[in-house]
Amino acid sequence: MDAIDVMVEEHRNIERMLEVVRKVCIKIVNQEEVDYKNFYKIIDFVRNYADKHHHSKEETILFGKLSAGEGNHIGKVSVEGMLVEHDLGRLFIMNLENALKKYEEGDKDSRVDIIANSIGYADLLKRHIFKENNALYRFARKNLSKEDLEEINEKCKELEEVAGDKKLQEKYLNLLDELERSI
Repeated sequence: MDAIDVMVEEHRNIERMLEVVRKVCIKIVNQEEVDYKNFYKIIDFVRNYADKHHHSKEETILFGKLSAGEGNHIGKVSVEGMLVEHDLGRLFIMNLENALKKYEEGDKDSRVDIIANSIGYADLLKRHIFKENNALYRFARKNLSKEDLEEINEKCKELEEVAGDKKLQEKYLNLLDELERSI
């Protein structure tokens, strides 16, 4: 198993969800009927597939190797930037959830906050994914030792197997398919 290839594939799935987010927001802007409960499904996907499953592999396995070593300024700075973006994404999702609660309490103006945080998250992640796929992951392949890459592959394989036993990937890819069909 090539862990970086798996992470790139996960990015494709996350990008599919970002497209769902965009389409739902366009429906709100166009004053079309929107099932706002779908935003909770989106939040579930983001928190459990994109963040806990995907980002945790990056943060606990890949980023540690990239930022290790004396004189590895490029790797350390790159990782710090990615971590900041992960945290900013979490903030957008927390703010989205708060806006949804306000909307459910009758605050119709909170729709603008739903859109702002949804689109903010989608834009951030789109750019973030591009940087990881085209810069960070390439940097890792080029600069990490064969042993480090093998260790990353092994640790990610273990996490993938645990997630597979829990059917995590299946659950969230099915949820993604469901949301794509519902828009």
